[in-house]
Amino acid sequence: MARYAGLATQWMVMLLIAVWAGHKIDTLTKWKIPLFLILFPLISLSLSLWYLVKELNKQKK
Repeated sequence: MARYAGLATQWMVMLLIAVWAGHKIDTLTKWKIPLFLILFPLISLSLSLWYLVKELNKQKK
């Protein structure tokens, strides 16, 4: 159970950092479309889902 709680916490932190970084970069660039605010969480989500599948498929020793 602790393994899944750790993965969920890591997932949420990664998404929050991605949203914050995307918002910060979009504020600095002042573009009309918030490209980084959309792009960073999507990349973060795909990487974290890949990591989650990789972790869940590990065999117990």
